Amino acid sequence: MLAAGAFLAEFLSDGRIPALSSLTAAPERRDLPVPGAAVDLYTLDRLVAGAPLVLVHGFAPEGKDDPRLRRAAVLLARAGFDVAVPTIPGLTRGRLRPPDVEAVVATVAARGGPTVLVGVSVGAGPALLAAADPRVRDRITTVLSLGGYASALELIRFYLTGEYAYGGVRGLAVHPPDVVRAFVEANADLLDAPARGALATRDPARVARLLVDLPPDVKALLERLSPLRVARDIPGRLILVHGRADIAVPYTESLRLAAARPERTTLVLVGVVEHVEGAGGRWWQLGDLGRLWSAVYALLAGGA
Repeated sequence: MLAAGAFLAEFLSDGRIPALSSLTAAPERRDLPVPGAAVDLYTLDRLVAGAPLVLVHGFAPEGKDDPRLRRAAVLLARAGFDVAVPTIPGLTRGRLRPPDVEAVVATVAARGGPTVLVGVSVGAGPALLAAADPRVRDRITTVLSLGGYASALELIRFYLTGEYAYGGVRGLAVHPPDVVRAFVEANADLLDAPARGALATRDPARVARLLVDLPPDVKALLERLSPLRVARDIPGRLILVHGRADIAVPYTESLRLAAARPERTTLVLVGVVEHVEGAGGRWWQLGDLGRLWSAVYALLAGGA
């Protein structure tokens, strides 16, 4: 209980309140040999090994060496986990493809015991897909998705138009043009030139028509990249944490995933988190803090 509170205080303050760091030693970072993947392992110097955890990053050009990712891995190690962090090749370039799941599967397989998975932002995609993979799913006890997605098609719609919807929830976010342009360029191999030009306009009507008329191979690819497809094949517990004001991945994606797999799933929608970071100045939202503390407590208990 105390560790969950200290972890939460340090996470939400982005390290400005070193509640957990002041109570624990700094972990060591070293290479973890994993066939076909570049992986770092963060551990504390102790007699008994920590619970295995695999941390899957979102868009990070530096992969496992991303500074914010490294801080997150250190914090999780201080909380009692032995944290393995693989580089997800596609997410270093702003794109996801089915082979990216292999780095997660290989890292879980290398842990050799019951493992917790944490997927951050779009990295929740390969994390959740790996959690349903028959090769390793029985090893995974808990999956935490922070600002993750359910449907690759809906995620693309959101990136290109800013529109999001699920059930009775609808909204519109404004994305800078350079964000849209970078997304289209990173995935240019999937579309012909006229389609890329139309998508770059961000006209919702044109985008909607294009998404309906996508080539069959592109539709099949997006289906393969969607955790929604395999949600019921995940035997472990799901913890879905999402900021209500997230403008990078809309919280409707966690609503969608929770509805597809309600059993053993905890949905935590809060205002004290933006995308994958604390929302400064909102600590007064005590109800949100309580819900988020419960999620962190469940995560730590899942590794016990």
